[in-house]
Amino acid sequence: MKSNASLFYNCFLVIGDFLSLLLAFGTAYILRVSLDHYRIAVHIHAVTYITAFLVLLPFWIIFFALIGLYNNSIYEKRYAEVGRLAIGSLFGILFIIGYSYAFNKAIFPAHLVALYGLILAFVILVIFRNLARSIRRMLFSYNYGVTNVLLVGNTEITHDLLSELHDYRTSGYRVIGIVGPAAHKHEGVADVPIFRTFRDSIESLGTGAINSIVQTELYANEDKNKEILEFSQTNHVSYRFTPGNSELFSGNLEVELFRSAVPVITVHQTQLFGWGRVVKRAFDLFVGTILLIIALPFMLVIAFLIVLFGGRGPIYFKQTRLTRFDHKFNALKFRTMKREYSSMIPEAGFKKMGRMDLFKEFTDNGNYLPDDPRITKLGHLLRAASLDELPQLINVVKGDISLVGPRALIPEDLKEYGKRYAILSVRSGLTGLAQVSGRNKISFEERRQLDIFYVQNWSFWLDLTILLKTLRVIFKKAV
Repeated sequence: MKSNASLFYNCFLVIGDFLSLLLAFGTAYILRVSLDHYRIAVHIHAVTYITAFLVLLPFWIIFFALIGLYNNSIYEKRYAEVGRLAIGSLFGILFIIGYSYAFNKAIFPAHLVALYGLILAFVILVIFRNLARSIRRMLFSYNYGVTNVLLVGNTEITHDLLSELHDYRTSGYRVIGIVGPAAHKHEGVADVPIFRTFRDSIESLGTGAINSIVQTELYANEDKNKEILEFSQTNHVSYRFTPGNSELFSGNLEVELFRSAVPVITVHQTQLFGWGRVVKRAFDLFVGTILLIIALPFMLVIAFLIVLFGGRGPIYFKQTRLTRFDHKFNALKFRTMKREYSSMIPEAGFKKMGRMDLFKEFTDNGNYLPDDPRITKLGHLLRAASLDELPQLINVVKGDISLVGPRALIPEDLKEYGKRYAILSVRSGLTGLAQVSGRNKISFEERRQLDIFYVQNWSFWLDLTILLKTLRVIFKKAV
């Protein structure tokens, strides 16, 4: 029996979104017409008002579908979903207003009804989506809606998928078997049956038990690959293939006919090119300028505190760092180190104080030391709240870096890194995926892998998500 969990959940979302929008605009009508005694522009009966929305809301739902709000790649990501709900709510209300003007038919009895409806629609939709997500996970724990997955292959990706999907109560996926003669190495991660061949797995598990197949490597024998694909097509089982060389298929893919004869896949180093770069720079300039204006009073206060309590030395610290295409720029930060160490690379600073043991701990810990003796007391506070990086908003406005991007590193940090070309194919960022994914709690290599993932999978939605997560991280530190 195949799993229809995604279909049922999508239907639930469609119905819930429709009712949420109807509730929002019904409540808006009551707030402005029934409870507010000020004069209204047009007298529209409640039945007429609701009837109009019953007719127009399906088009709003269609727009939700067009922007991907019913794709599992979106509704499984909280921040991406909220961002698209905001866009969908705004364009939906514009559609209603446009319809009213185009057909010269009054829908809203007062302008405030539209405004109340827009605000309430977004709030109620977000509440409903979070409630739906909670209900879905609760059903997972009772084994409802869980997708049974068969993994085929023995690559590291197989191990990563098994680790990611080990708890079906959270992921909604249950790994019911692994196909591969060397798959025993995965047994320590979860109690999953191991099968030598694909045919063995079918005979043991049964055709009806498999809802999805994920193949993590291609066999040298093409007949084996054909057998797996044909099984999935014949039995209507979801089939996914992830290449062993995941970097090859990351980033922007373009399928075309080469010389009008052979279909080929072109792999771009990053999706951030063309109009994407134009939009990103415009966003950086607009939002960066606003943030800089807001931050200026705080920057003046911090500068004053550094003069009083930061010890002798300059207020600002300049350091040469790398950004797009190996371009060097001076990153601006508030000085957080003692004067005698502020202009030194870490190794030289620890050597000067005669504590090379701390330098080893510093490098082993991903270039981080909780009680770094080179940093002033005020500097520890500034770094803990990320306030030392406020001057880098000037770098953003100048175009040295972007609001979101890979971490801007000093040349020495990337000198020996083999994949620096990928990281430096876009502008570095004030914040980034690595910073909101653990910052100093993950290793240098893991942070750089996250940087590469960002470069290869950039989207405007990803930037907005990282900015929202950054605000959440800063707020948590503040409280």
